[in-house]
Amino acid sequence: MNYLIPEIEKPRIAVFDFTGCEGCELQLANKEDTLAAFLSAVEVVSFREASSAKGTDYNIALIDGCISRSDEIDRIKEIRQQAAVVVAMGSCACFGGVSAQKNSHDLDAANREVYGDKPKETMQVRPISDVVKVDLEIPGCPVSKAEVEQIVRALVMQKPIEFPDYPVCVECRQQHTVCMYKKGLFCMGPITRAGCNAPCPAGGLGCWGCRGPATAPNYAEFHNTIAENGIDTTCVAERVDFYGGFKGKYRYESQS
Repeated sequence: MNYLIPEIEKPRIAVFDFTGCEGCELQLANKEDTLAAFLSAVEVVSFREASSAKGTDYNIALIDGCISRSDEIDRIKEIRQQAAVVVAMGSCACFGGVSAQKNSHDLDAANREVYGDKPKETMQVRPISDVVKVDLEIPGCPVSKAEVEQIVRALVMQKPIEFPDYPVCVECRQQHTVCMYKKGLFCMGPITRAGCNAPCPAGGLGCWGCRGPATAPNYAEFHNTIAENGIDTTCVAERVDFYGGFKGKYRYESQS
């Protein structure tokens, strides 16, 4: 032991999956060039997709997925009782995500159509914060592994965590990405929270708003931009509702 350098206790982390595709968990196991360093800074006590360990002595819980069954309500409450810090990881955990689109449909009718006389338990999709107190939210579909690693480092060092308050457009400019509207494409970047490093516009796709709204987004100017570029209103409505982050915050209505 080097007595000149104080040891920092490794946080005991558990990763749990609820309703979702588990893509955010896969992000943590991907990007092998940083995986070893990340794992050396923490003690993973439970992570089904990456470890056989099934410990319960964790103080940080990373939650992937949304709530869609009664047993998940009980389970997330148990996790909340154990964890000192609960982190909602990904758009499903933060907003309900893609699964929340079923909330606008008749769930009983859909259940019968798909499963016939053997229906499955289901209910309205809810984000984690609807059921228990959430200490941190990391949106994205999937999450940015670099952002998760940065947040875990901040927790280890007990440093304040800062999230960008500007929109995705800033990151596009930083990368010299041509604006999607100049290409005649619809993009949620002007009102969506940055932090992902804008991979979708860089790849030629407009932002889908998976990270939810930026701080104080200018919805009025965004509305004008859509109208000025003649973007199809059906496309706008579908994109705004896709991940659930803008639910109750913005509703596009054509002025035509």
